[in-house]
Amino acid sequence: MMPLLSEWVSRWAARTPEATAVLMNEERLTYGQLDQVTSRLAWMLREQGCKKGDRVCFAIPKSPTAIVAILGILKADCVYVPIDTASPSARVKKILQACEAQWVLASGPVVPLLDELHAEDWIRHTLRVGWMGRDPITAKHFTPKFVLPDLASAPDRAPDPQNTIEDIAYILFTSGSTGTPKGVPISHANVGHFVEWAVTYFGMTNRDRCSGHHPLHFDLSVFDMFVTFAAGAQLCLIPPELNLLAPKLTDFIRRTELTQLFSVPSSLNLLAKFDAVRQGDFPALKRLLWCGEVLPTPTLIYLMKRLPTAQFTNLYGPTEATIASSYYTVRECPADPRAPIPIGTPCDGEDLLVLDDRLQPAAQGDIGDLYLRGVGLSPGYWRDPEKTQAVFLPNPSATTPGDRIYKTGDLAKRGPDGLVYFLGRADTQIKSRGYRIELGEIETALNALPTLQESAVVAIQSEGFEGAVICCAYVPVGGVSVTPPQVRKDLSRALPTYMLPAKWQAFDKLPKNANGKIDRPKLREEFSRQDPSASRHM
Repeated sequence: MMPLLSEWVSRWAARTPEATAVLMNEERLTYGQLDQVTSRLAWMLREQGCKKGDRVCFAIPKSPTAIVAILGILKADCVYVPIDTASPSARVKKILQACEAQWVLASGPVVPLLDELHAEDWIRHTLRVGWMGRDPITAKHFTPKFVLPDLASAPDRAPDPQNTIEDIAYILFTSGSTGTPKGVPISHANVGHFVEWAVTYFGMTNRDRCSGHHPLHFDLSVFDMFVTFAAGAQLCLIPPELNLLAPKLTDFIRRTELTQLFSVPSSLNLLAKFDAVRQGDFPALKRLLWCGEVLPTPTLIYLMKRLPTAQFTNLYGPTEATIASSYYTVRECPADPRAPIPIGTPCDGEDLLVLDDRLQPAAQGDIGDLYLRGVGLSPGYWRDPEKTQAVFLPNPSATTPGDRIYKTGDLAKRGPDGLVYFLGRADTQIKSRGYRIELGEIETALNALPTLQESAVVAIQSEGFEGAVICCAYVPVGGVSVTPPQVRKDLSRALPTYMLPAKWQAFDKLPKNANGKIDRPKLREEFSRQDPSASRHM
């Protein structure tokens, strides 16, 4: 019988309580310790009034404490909602409002953010804080309802679960084109099906040491955590400050003797760009996996030549389909650096459908829209039936009621080898540095700035490690000089850092097409001319 997500930890705590579950820098938690402290947190949340299905946010930098928060929330039969601690308060407010959170667990340097949020009456009267930090805090506008030492008085055995595997485990908020983040709820069963497939396919055991490379507000972190815990393995959290330091990242991989590295192409590109991987490096590494965007074939060749004993697997899937829906393990090092790497074949219980405009299967080699179906599909966007119905559609080939397909917004084709190949986005949603971003959300925030008359955001594909480069064209109000650093600073109050444009240009007026609309292809051409390494086909 498929367990709830937190139950994997409890099972291994009963079998190997002294085995390391989570490690980061000098901080280590065994499976026994992790099970006990998360059970105490679950009891504390219940005693404070949390009920089954309540949304509990956490604003905690990536750390063992953040893992404790996630598991404690799940053991309390609640839904965890991660908050990016680097996000501006305006975005956090929208997430709190959308999920109707009454609790946030917090630690680390987030007191200024929480103080800013609690300065508003509606938040101060509805949002309670559980402080998970070891040091006492001084806040202006809130007092924690409990602090970490209070957990010692709670039972160290988890309360009996009320959830079933069909209940929601977490909600991740992704970029929304209207300026309001979209909530994607995912059930225990959605994750469980993928985890059971992954542990079996990759042959994972409790002797594995797995990377925790992704931010906890990014859905690939769900793989990091729960595939590791299902195998009884060790989760080695990679400090965020190593992400852009290729030599230090490779030192981390060597020192921790990782057996499994799961990353995004932007990070792997850095390793190649700085030639940070030695010949025969990482002798313990069995598997290298990536997801989130296209990995350039030259980078793959670089890594496969230096790591001849590792298995390389490309995973594909949007947040709405739970981590990944397809996989392709590269059997031999590509000879041609221009050869595309397929997204492959479906994971167990999943389907990849390349359909034409009539929702009929596209012929082999023809470009079509990529749809997904199967056990990973989210129930739909959180309390947004209109957006849900737009992309979660009845399966035209259904043989059973309720069978759905999800329109990814990606273009794909099926090759003569029977495998599916990703060809790019069909709309203005892009991937940059591993994040999925709606360009419309950036434009919505720009349009709210009083210093700008009009603006437009486009993306160009770069050969650099970042993938898609976000570019902003703008016209200042009344011809007043407004510099890019000024606009960037103003925009950073509404958007997280990863959504801020990398290239900027002020115009007297934006180019328009015959219909009077902003000529985005012309803007892409303009920015591409400024960047010789960029592709104009985005």
